[in-house]
Amino acid sequence: MNTNQQAKPNKKDVLIIGAGGVAQVVAHKCAMHNDVLGEIHIASRTKDKCDAIAQSVKEKDSFKQAAVLHTHQVDAMDSQALVQLIQDTKIQILINVGSAFINMTVLEACIETGTAYIDTAIHEDPRKICETPPWYNNYEWQRKQRCADNNITAILGAGFDPGMVNAYARLGYDMMDKGSVTDIDIIDINAGSHGKYFATNFDPEINFREFTGTVYSWQDSKWQSNKMFEVKRTDDLPVVGVQNSYLSGHDEVHSLSANLDVPNIRFWMGFGEHYINVFTVLQSLGLLSEQPVMTAEGQEVVPLKVVKAVLPDPSSLAPNYTGKTCIGDNVKGKINGVETEVFIYNVSDHKDAYNEVGSQGISYTAGVPPVAAAILVATGEWDAGKMVNVEELDAKPFINLLNKIGLPTRIKDSEGDRALEFDI
Repeated sequence: MNTNQQAKPNKKDVLIIGAGGVAQVVAHKCAMHNDVLGEIHIASRTKDKCDAIAQSVKEKDSFKQAAVLHTHQVDAMDSQALVQLIQDTKIQILINVGSAFINMTVLEACIETGTAYIDTAIHEDPRKICETPPWYNNYEWQRKQRCADNNITAILGAGFDPGMVNAYARLGYDMMDKGSVTDIDIIDINAGSHGKYFATNFDPEINFREFTGTVYSWQDSKWQSNKMFEVKRTDDLPVVGVQNSYLSGHDEVHSLSANLDVPNIRFWMGFGEHYINVFTVLQSLGLLSEQPVMTAEGQEVVPLKVVKAVLPDPSSLAPNYTGKTCIGDNVKGKINGVETEVFIYNVSDHKDAYNEVGSQGISYTAGVPPVAAAILVATGEWDAGKMVNVEELDAKPFINLLNKIGLPTRIKDSEGDRALEFDI
């Protein structure tokens, strides 16, 4: 047991790892709930970025109770440096919203110090793309026993997708007759516009890796592989209207397929024709490769890192971003023996997100859920004492809390389209 956990019995102090657009959302939302989360710290390799987020929190007067956002410099790839920082700050909950490359070193530091761990994306090895599924089994799940043995809460993939969509999947699954669910289709549509010729909403190096390898989906209770943009669907969705999306590989499919008895689980991402055209050119030229190449001048470079360097910083998109997102789960099964289909979803507005916390809507949807998870860990409702994915936890307090702090959930079914809230 971490002795830090006994320091402040009424509050749980938090360390945020990362200083991008999502981290900015997390910092603001933690500050807004510091009556539960206590002292808030943020750390990254570049302390100046942390200081800028701290200034934003101060300018928007986000703290519920008077406080300051403490900033630190740390290399999150150095587990022992993280251990020292955790011990120095005496935090009890760590929210990891840094690069997906750092998950294992951050998790190791949490295991060593007995600190609760929350992340928003699956671990990735920078030298590999699309490893053997299920991806969680390659890294995170190998630490399950150690977390259980040491009573350490580790909540994996607690952003939006993965995260809220896992909770939606669990809700839809539990609504249906036992053993009747045949399909869970997660649909992610960004109908917003950032005004740039071409940009990614997250770190380009991470974002592109989702689409350059094999597309794995769970169909007929086994893994199926496709190429990116090979399979398309069209849906008429709430608020954003008729949208095209493409079968894509994604984190949540790899845990949902293990934790829910459903033969077909797929992830669909919306893309416009312009994005597809630019992406196709970059990939065809080899510019999205993670493997190093040698220039004529004898300099070794990684093409994907070069592309990242010339594209807009995702956090810079926020001021001019307009439009809305619609992300949700379409679940098919039976209720009382009758074939049923439900769509559980959230709609968010880019401009509203910027006005509240200074980040665009994609960062907002990714950053609010881990704060809700941290609050539920602090209150004990999600303090599992082991490693879990979101669908293994009670979704109802999570959904109710998110309804209150910025991400309301709705459901569309045979009874119409309505807000979803639970009496618990």
